[in-house]
Amino acid sequence: MKAVVFDNSGTLISRYRAIKDIQSGQINDHVSSIDLVDQHPHRALVVLQTDPATCIINARSKQTIYEFISRNKVPFDISYSSLDFDKTELLDLIKDEKTQVSDIQDTIRAVIDKEYNVQICSGSGFILNLHNGKIDFTITAGGKVFPEVPEVVEELKRRGFHIYVASGDRTKSLEQLASFINIPSRNVFGTANSRRKKEIVQELKKKYKVMMVGNSANDILALQEANLGVLTTQQDENPAEKVIKAADVVVDNIKDILDINF
Repeated sequence: MKAVVFDNSGTLISRYRAIKDIQSGQINDHVSSIDLVDQHPHRALVVLQTDPATCIINARSKQTIYEFISRNKVPFDISYSSLDFDKTELLDLIKDEKTQVSDIQDTIRAVIDKEYNVQICSGSGFILNLHNGKIDFTITAGGKVFPEVPEVVEELKRRGFHIYVASGDRTKSLEQLASFINIPSRNVFGTANSRRKKEIVQELKKKYKVMMVGNSANDILALQEANLGVLTTQQDENPAEKVIKAADVVVDNIKDILDINF
């Protein structure tokens, strides 16, 4: 039996990401959150497991992010970091951090203004410096399914492939994606960091011959672990060299995986 494991953002989804630099107050949309984490040895990307369009956007804007998470018991995960860090220590680390919910709300509005769906991608979060407990950036990502994706998934299923999604994105948004592309929600693994993606591929290899399809540094370990690692550049035509080296095949459109002899 064969299986395909897809990343989500940038692979199945055309993403738009608004990132607010807390120090300058500027909102940028031309930089990758993964690249920002990689630029500093102590950074981590934290994903809030709650609905940006209803919960966060309507939260009291002047409270700190720490107050919002702790008072409302908002679940969160670290979706990408080069460091091993116990997420249970995160709240203590940001207890005195002054970044406010309004800084996240600014990024939500920026994504909505671009008419991207904040439910079908990773939602909202922040990039934290684990060394000093400072929030460097707040982030919201929205997405649009690449137009070729439904056809590709249906053709793979027709050929007998089992379809899985392993992504650093928010779990609830991935469940909506699963419904949209008609795969079981149990086949979706949310807020999966690099090591978790590798573990997912390892487990699936006990039963399947596995193709991993991804697009960023968060996919490197899974690309290397899979029987075949496929890098898609549909979102980003200039991926990092280390991502290219991790892949066995590079395609520029998701539909091109149908032409791979696997």
